[in-house]
Amino acid sequence: MRVHIVFYSMYGHVYKLAEAVAEGARREPGAEVALYQVPELVPEAALAQSGADKTRRAFAHVPVAEPAELAQADAIIFGTPTRFGMMCSQMRNFLDRTSQLWVRGELVGKLGSVFASTGTQHGGQESTILSFHTTLLHHGMILVGVPFTEPGLLEMGEISGGTPYGATTIAANDGSRQPSKNELSIARFQGRHVARIAGQLARGRGGL
Repeated sequence: MRVHIVFYSMYGHVYKLAEAVAEGARREPGAEVALYQVPELVPEAALAQSGADKTRRAFAHVPVAEPAELAQADAIIFGTPTRFGMMCSQMRNFLDRTSQLWVRGELVGKLGSVFASTGTQHGGQESTILSFHTTLLHHGMILVGVPFTEPGLLEMGEISGGTPYGATTIAANDGSRQPSKNELSIARFQGRHVARIAGQLARGRGGL
């Protein structure tokens, strides 16, 4: 089964989660995993002024996604930073370009899952993922989150992202905090969990 991970990252936090999600998905036998980033909308001069031009070099090798490629996947795991409690404009723009896929029903029945990053602990991690789900449901996708069989969701000894709706990380307002061991573990779980369900559906087992 084919698992596509489609993300936007400005300072690398979502990219690091995407790599962990991909690592987890690849652990599932038979999974073909591909990473894509959505197109940038911010002018190069503005990226340079913010320092994002340097952080984005770490994933410059990742190909830019085209909406039509989504139809080739059995499962699509999206990653986005939060902007005022919702997905970023780059991801919104990419999804707005999937109208022809919607017209043809090409994403109906495919698995959809979401992970995210916020600047603060309560900066919209859950609202970003839940509002993202609306678009996936309009496409007829089957939503997959992170069940509480992942013990990282129950971590209380440290500040940590991670929700039953999808993996998350907390970047801090200045972007100085990097994804923690626990957050990356949840992301790996999410990747493998989605890939496992995709495999079960591909084999026609039905009950999940």
